[in-house]
Amino acid sequence: MNRLIDVHAHMLPPELPDMKALTGRSGWISLDGNKDGRVTMRQDEHMFRTVEPECCCDDRRREFNAAHGVDVQVVSTVPVLFSDFAPAEEALVLHRYLNDHFVEVQDRHPDHFVAFGTVPLQDPELAVQELHRIAKIGLIGVQIGTQAGGRELDDPQFDVFWEACVQLDLPILVHPWDMLGSDRMSRHWLQWLVGMPSETALAVASMILGGVFEKHPDLRVCFAHGGGAFPFILGRIDHGFRMRPDLVATKTQSLPSSLLGRFWVDSGVHDDDALRFLVDRIGSDRVCAGSDAPFPLGEAVPGESVVRSQQLTHGEQQRILWDNALAFLGNRAQGRLKHHFSHA
Repeated sequence: MNRLIDVHAHMLPPELPDMKALTGRSGWISLDGNKDGRVTMRQDEHMFRTVEPECCCDDRRREFNAAHGVDVQVVSTVPVLFSDFAPAEEALVLHRYLNDHFVEVQDRHPDHFVAFGTVPLQDPELAVQELHRIAKIGLIGVQIGTQAGGRELDDPQFDVFWEACVQLDLPILVHPWDMLGSDRMSRHWLQWLVGMPSETALAVASMILGGVFEKHPDLRVCFAHGGGAFPFILGRIDHGFRMRPDLVATKTQSLPSSLLGRFWVDSGVHDDDALRFLVDRIGSDRVCAGSDAPFPLGEAVPGESVVRSQQLTHGEQQRILWDNALAFLGNRAQGRLKHHFSHA
C-alpha cells in the first residue's frame, strides 16, 4: 500500500484577529462561522469565499485524511492572508498569529500534521526575523507568494531571505497570489484557471533567469500547481536564451533547462497526460504529491491522481507520493515525524 505525504494543503484558524480594528486599514480578511460548521471569509463587507469545516478544524481534517490514506499533510495558510497590501509591521501581527496557530496544530497531531509558516515578505529583513522565530517554535518550512511588494522573486532585496532559509534549513513552498493580468480575468474564474499557472511560471522563470538557484545552491523550493505553465514553456525559454542572450542571459550563463534539478513542483495538474509530461520534464525525483486541499480546485482525495495514474510506474508513484517529499522537506520534518520516517 502506498504511503502519502501531501506537501500542499491549506488551513485556517477558527478565528482571526480583527486587523481592521487594530490598524484602521481596510482590506483584511475576517471569518464568520456558520451553523453548519462552514466558515465565510470576508474582505471588508465583501464575501471572499466560503470554506468547508475541514479548512478550520484540524480534528475534522485529520479524520478525513485518515479515511483517505493521507499519512502526513503539510499545512500552510490561505494565500489571501499574505496581506502584502499592508505595511509589513501590520502584516507581521497576523503572520505571527497564524504561525502560533500552526504550532498548536502540530502539537495536537504530532504524527500527522507539519506546517509551513508565513512571513511579511514585503519587508525581507522583517521576514527574516519572523523566519528565525518560525524555526525556533518548531515549524518546518515557510510558504511565500510568487512576488512580494510588487517585486519579483529574483529581486536582490530577497537575497537575505534566501540566505536565511538555507541557514535555518527551512524549505519553501511558492504559491501564486496577486495574479498577473487580474484586471483582464474577472470573468469565468480565469484568475484561478489561467492567472495562477501564469503567475507561477513567471516566478519560476524569474528565479532561474535571475540566478537565484545558482547564487543559493542549497535552497529547497517547491512550486505549487506543478510549476504552473512553466514546464510547457521551458522550451521557449531555452530557445530565447540561445537566440537572444543579450536579453535573456543577463544574470545567469546556465541554460534554463540545466537547472531543473534545483527545485521541486507539486503534482496538482488535474490531468493524467499532463502529469506524465510533468514527470518527464521536471524529473520523477522532483515532483511531490500536493492536493491543494480543501479547496474546489484541489484534489477531492489527496494523492488520488498519482495513485490512479495509468501512465506512471509503481516506482514513480512511490517517489511522488513519499520519497520526493522527504528530500524536499528535509531534517526538520523528519525529526518531527520519527515514527513515519523510521519506516521510510
